[in-house]
Amino acid sequence: MKKITHFFWFCSGAYAPLLNKTPTETHKYVGIGGTVFFTGLLASLSSGYALYTVFQSIGSAVAFGLLWGLMIFNLDRFIVSSMRKRNNVWSEWKMAIPRLIFAVLLAIVISRPLELKIFEREINRKLDEKKTEMIALSKEAIKAGFSEINELEIKKDSLRSEIASAVAFRNKLQQEYDFERFGTKTDGTSGIVGLGTNAKKKEQQLDAAQKELDVIRAGHQLRIDAIEEEIRNLTFMRQAEFEKRQPNIEGFDGFAARLDALQVLGKESDAMRWANIFIMLLFVALETAPIFVKLISPRGPYDELVDLAEMKVQVYAKEESTKTHVRSERNLQVFKTANQI
Repeated sequence: MKKITHFFWFCSGAYAPLLNKTPTETHKYVGIGGTVFFTGLLASLSSGYALYTVFQSIGSAVAFGLLWGLMIFNLDRFIVSSMRKRNNVWSEWKMAIPRLIFAVLLAIVISRPLELKIFEREINRKLDEKKTEMIALSKEAIKAGFSEINELEIKKDSLRSEIASAVAFRNKLQQEYDFERFGTKTDGTSGIVGLGTNAKKKEQQLDAAQKELDVIRAGHQLRIDAIEEEIRNLTFMRQAEFEKRQPNIEGFDGFAARLDALQVLGKESDAMRWANIFIMLLFVALETAPIFVKLISPRGPYDELVDLAEMKVQVYAKEESTKTHVRSERNLQVFKTANQI
């Protein structure tokens, strides 16, 4: 227990030999040191998670997280230890205001990655929606870049339409020929049963239409096959282009993307927005707590001992400076006398 107490004294920036002389001050500085230590610990966890989303490496995240946590711990320790209790309230607040501003900035930096971790599921859902949107937009952009496919499809449909028209015309003549043979009376047939003059004429027209259909079908089918092959090649190239872009879309889950998703969630949901605000305020309270403890706590025995120790150093420095000055004057007089200057 004694080691833990001394460790938190160290975290608070207090001088242990002086604190040992003031038992009533020990608990205050244990509390201040504990706040500084756990703020640094939370900063380490926060930065570790943030860096893991960037590097995707546990080793790098742990190393940089510890480094960042130690830096925040050292800054907080310096901020707290550099504040001194005086008998002038306005002087104390003048010293505290820049430290409070800096502490608030640190709190915001520390809280943001932890907010990303707390709302990770909601952020992942929003990122999935964004990825789906990006995939759709990417496909549309790639499709616009391969407009030849649509043109080829139109040509292929046009050729098939011509074949269908020729087939329909042949079928029409076939029907008229059958009606003529079997004596069915229509506007285009005589209604006489048998292979008469009209039936033979219809048969000749049907044979000509069939030959024309065969020629059209053979020629157009070759062109259709060539167009389909070209469409397959272009489709393959389009798919390859999409697969080239897909890893970038799938990898859209970095730190900046998560921050943007968190901001969008805050705009969409009042509950999310207020939760973000309160989490940030919690870290601001933790970060500024040691400073406020220093401000609101009365001047104690430890502060008196610190001032006394500083005064002793100042008196000692003045004494040594005076002694040095006197010795210098004496030596100068001896030198002048010896040289009769």
